[in-house]
Amino acid sequence: MTHDSAPKAPSKPNFGAGMTPGRLPGVDGRTWAARRYREIVEHISADTGGDMPTAKAAIVCRAAALATWCEQAEAEFVRTGELDTATFTTATNTLRRLLLDIGLERVARDVTPTLAEYIEAAK
Repeated sequence: MTHDSAPKAPSKPNFGAGMTPGRLPGVDGRTWAARRYREIVEHISADTGGDMPTAKAAIVCRAAALATWCEQAEAEFVRTGELDTATFTTATNTLRRLLLDIGLERVARDVTPTLAEYIEAAK
């Protein structure tokens, strides 16, 4: 058996390749829902102080998806007067729990200059 005919090991998954919170693969980012989803991800991320662990970023993305869905359901309710209250209530309660998991309070970013930045600015 030569090296050429030996079975190749499967390549390692590249989960993070090109993935950015708020951008979904295979989704046209120009739609209202995609733009709104991205906007909510950015706002919640900013409210949490920006740089966050992957697990927290995943929760932010799920919360943004639910928030976008809830907004669409609310718009449909205003247009037609119809709302599946059980589904809507489940979604809003789940959204509330996700937001509690990441923290509902805004977190201030530390903008204190480093010593080097302080010295550079004083020149």
